[in-house]
Amino acid sequence: MIRRIVTAIAPRPEQCLVEIGPGQGAITLPLLKAAGRLQVIEMDRDLVGPLADRCAPAGELIVHNQDALRTDFCALRNGHARIRVVGNLPYNISTPLLFHLLAQAGCIEDMHFMLQREVVDRMCAAPASRARGRLSVMVQYHCRPERLFGIGPGAFRPPPRVESAFVRLLPHRTPPVAVDDYRTFEALVRQAFSHRRKTLANALKGLLTATQIEAAGVDPGARAERLDLAAFAALANGAYRVASGEE
Repeated sequence: MIRRIVTAIAPRPEQCLVEIGPGQGAITLPLLKAAGRLQVIEMDRDLVGPLADRCAPAGELIVHNQDALRTDFCALRNGHARIRVVGNLPYNISTPLLFHLLAQAGCIEDMHFMLQREVVDRMCAAPASRARGRLSVMVQYHCRPERLFGIGPGAFRPPPRVESAFVRLLPHRTPPVAVDDYRTFEALVRQAFSHRRKTLANALKGLLTATQIEAAGVDPGARAERLDLAAFAALANGAYRVASGEE
């Protein structure tokens, strides 16, 4: 499984690689051997020393003993235009960490993560899927997600009680839809899915009326999980015009 993961990442010496949560170095060591230089974000101080000792013969390992949720990933480029981010993300903070990385997607070439299978399903969920939610829309606005393969509990010691999956995220160089104001888009998507069982006419109260939703080309009787990116962009752009006093 480690070979399969490293093959999917395909690290090369000229690239700027950053691994989140290397732990005891199961993936770190083969990545470092392939790239020659690797930066890692490890919060646990007790793991830093043994990890550095284990990896010393394989190449240049740069350890950042800090919280990935507070890391400025763009500051790790070291002269490169973009970084490549990999990791077995801690499942308890995977969603906020993904949003933290999406906010810095402009300096990221790609991302490869091992995550709980349900999280990967949400990231890749298409419109009308039961798994579709806020994470789906925001990930797909910033990136093209691709589920590469599943990882069973037997790949871990001790085996967890959840299934995992390996996913690739390719940040868009140009957003797939035109959004007039990103903060409005972000807020509207959040509000739409915070009331996901309600129709849009009810879920988006305070942002848009049913008439304004319909004017954006969207059915006010639909629910959020049925909308594609273009529909969310149209609604957000309408909400921004309303907030700006243009409508």
